[in-house]
Amino acid sequence: MARRLHLSGTMRYQIASLLAIAIVTLAFGGYAAAAQKPKSESTRKKPGVNPDAQVIVDFNKRINAYVELHKKVEATLPTLPKEATPQQIDVHERALAKLVQAARADAKPGDLFSPGMQVIVRRILGQVFRGPDGRQIKNSILDESGERSVVKLTINGRYPDEVPISTVPPQVLLSLPKLPEELEYRFVGRHVILLDVHAHTIADFIDNAFP
Repeated sequence: MARRLHLSGTMRYQIASLLAIAIVTLAFGGYAAAAQKPKSESTRKKPGVNPDAQVIVDFNKRINAYVELHKKVEATLPTLPKEATPQQIDVHERALAKLVQAARADAKPGDLFSPGMQVIVRRILGQVFRGPDGRQIKNSILDESGERSVVKLTINGRYPDEVPISTVPPQVLLSLPKLPEELEYRFVGRHVILLDVHAHTIADFIDNAFP
């Protein structure tokens, strides 16, 4: 005849306590595992997109289109000799300028420097001028490019012969998108221009690019 197992009150209390601890441990372990589970691809936070990137891509497309046109019309002119005289260079520049002007008869400010690109250039200049030697850099630009000279900038117009061609500080050049060899960034007073080197003309400009 089977004997019944009699548990004392103390033993029943100990067993109940152990069961409670086991239940809590299992529950906590499941919660911790769920918390440590990596988030799915859809719930992961996506990295931010650089708002300047698309503007610069667009700027490069505009520049490439200009250079393609430039090369097309320049190819119709006689090639300059390697040891070209200043007179030959001047004749070539003026002939090319006329061709570019005809091909871009409807060109206007902002065709290359879009509004978004103008904002980027102004911001870059501001950062450079607020940085180390910023005041000196700014003053050298204004000294070289003739701050006090009154110059009317015209799209496709010839770079003013009376204004020396300024150098562009490396701090500025390194921060701006690289240009093909047909174009250069230059300053005329407080204006930033895109100089067509071969035609000696202003392809586009940013009026009063810095205060």
